[in-house]
Amino acid sequence: MKISNVTTYLVEGIKYNWTLVKVETDSGLHGWGEATNWPGSPLIEAACQHVGKVVLGMDARRIDYIWTKLYRDMHWLGQAGPLLSAISAIDIALWDIKGKALDAPVYELLGGKYRDRIQLYANYWFIAGDHSAASYARQARETVAAGFTALKFDPFAHVHYGYGDDLSDTNQLRADQKRLALDLVAAVAEAVGPDLPIAIETHAFLNGPTAVEMAHRLAELDFNCMWYEEPALPEYPEAIADIRRRITLPVCVGERLHSRYMAKRVLDAAAADVLMPDITRCGGISEMRKIATLAEAYNVPIAPHNPNGPISTIASAHAVAAIPNFFRQEFMFKDVAWRDECLSHPLPIENGHFVLPERSGLGFDIDEAVLLQHPGLRNPPRDRAYYI
Repeated sequence: MKISNVTTYLVEGIKYNWTLVKVETDSGLHGWGEATNWPGSPLIEAACQHVGKVVLGMDARRIDYIWTKLYRDMHWLGQAGPLLSAISAIDIALWDIKGKALDAPVYELLGGKYRDRIQLYANYWFIAGDHSAASYARQARETVAAGFTALKFDPFAHVHYGYGDDLSDTNQLRADQKRLALDLVAAVAEAVGPDLPIAIETHAFLNGPTAVEMAHRLAELDFNCMWYEEPALPEYPEAIADIRRRITLPVCVGERLHSRYMAKRVLDAAAADVLMPDITRCGGISEMRKIATLAEAYNVPIAPHNPNGPISTIASAHAVAAIPNFFRQEFMFKDVAWRDECLSHPLPIENGHFVLPERSGLGFDIDEAVLLQHPGLRNPPRDRAYYI
């Protein structure tokens, strides 16, 4: 079963472009993968197109061989970035093909499922309104009413994190900005009640002292903090570990960890209470499974990062269905109105859970005509809030 064609689609999502990849074989079977990453999605698109040419003629059944060959042959480009996203997309699509060829869901090929339903937490639930504390509280209540039992948001996003021309204030907060962040968290916590977990995102844009200070001040609010996300960049696992030792909030990192090799440094440093690999960045289904097994040896749970397109959601669910150390999976609560229109079946979201399909492969196909109706923005506005 030889790979005969690879097609890449850059599609406009609500947060940023999706990058979807279709892999076809000479047997007539095809599979779908996703490489969504940002900013600079045209770089991801180009990487997928290049890697797509490299894999032409390869045996689609040799999933691990193809992953390893691509990673080793192109390692001079680095361990992360567009290359790993392209490998991720190809890997996901090959698992989809293999499942179809064997008439089995991907999670069955991974060893079988631990669970029928994948518990989700909601992100991007807060995009309507004026971003005031009252607006956040109202939208939080609406999200919980829809069945979600955990939320995530970045209360520091209003600072813009130095994404403009002036970087002089990057990574630090004024007193009024600190107060606003605390007011937002307090309003959301009051709206959803003391039992519902809330994850606090920082996007690694607070400097060390500020990250520690805000963690202590957030802890004083006495809310159910699911985790404090990325208090420092993954280049500094020892610094993350130091912050973790100095605060009481659980620490979650991993969305920027590309492959098991980067994840191991974080685990060795005891820098994370929860690890959150992103299936479109870390190397696809194959690598997420390996990262999860590695994390299991350190007694660390997995919570897939997933502010991406629908194939990422589906593939992540298959991957974590077959691991013992799963915690929760991220879900874009508010997304493009046509998300389900591009799928052969609507995403099976019920009461804050993804219900695993029993269909072969990933269990979903993509309508390419719908993708073509929504081309990606190749030059997004400079002030587009990628980091939210």
